[in-house]
Amino acid sequence: MKFMRFEHKGKVGFGVLHDTASIRVYEGDMFAKPVPTKQTLALGSIRILPPCVPTKMVALWNNSRIQIATLKRDTPKEVLWFLKPPSSFITHGEAIVYPVSDTERVVLEGELGIVIGRTCKRITADEAREHIFGYTVINDVTSQDIVKRDPTFPQYDRGKGFDTFGVFGPVIETEIDPMTLSMRAYVNGELQQDFPVTDYVFNPWQIVAEIARTVTLYPGDVIACGTTLNAAPIKPGDTVEIRIEGIGSLANPVVAEQRARASMPSRSRSDLAA
Repeated sequence: MKFMRFEHKGKVGFGVLHDTASIRVYEGDMFAKPVPTKQTLALGSIRILPPCVPTKMVALWNNSRIQIATLKRDTPKEVLWFLKPPSSFITHGEAIVYPVSDTERVVLEGELGIVIGRTCKRITADEAREHIFGYTVINDVTSQDIVKRDPTFPQYDRGKGFDTFGVFGPVIETEIDPMTLSMRAYVNGELQQDFPVTDYVFNPWQIVAEIARTVTLYPGDVIACGTTLNAAPIKPGDTVEIRIEGIGSLANPVVAEQRARASMPSRSRSDLAA
């Protein structure tokens, strides 16, 4: 089931993608036995919202076997992670704002996203399976020059935390085996990244268990599992897309900071299913 959130006639709701053109409206709590209604809405009549409201997005670094081997890094013994702030979150169709006065190199990073469904702290990897609600698509947009600007302190939170740099959605798929998935990233229709979940050093259940050793994870929290080689540079005027077959497509225009307000597109796009 592909859950998504929306705004319709000034009210926020959620439901399940019914087909390529409509959504079945649900009631209750998305993470606690939501109830379907008889109402359906055309995708063209709604504004698409991020599919959940995380208290945090936890994102991994150095979790790709191919990347580790190619760059001759050490394989991590534990999950290495940072946080992206809620102010960075946008979804499908919204503009990624390039902060031209602050950075010179911004890249896309296609990643699998885990969405937590039950509060968890200090659980095992086996237990983590029961605490995952589903999976989503993530573009972990990154200012690489800011991350590396100060040689004494890698600024991952800052370089990855600009407004609009936490792109995820537009749906959460609840009925899929994550180990069968592959991520593909495109800039202006040209393939840049293509890698399977099996390339990850830590699988989704291990990731959840490791992170929950340190911080409590709440329903709706999102984890970005990491990317691989070829994190492609992006610039204003580009259109970027991350696709995960079986989940969907996450596509966004890139705009320069001073043009952001005038260039924000509608979220009522209908090309959600992949």
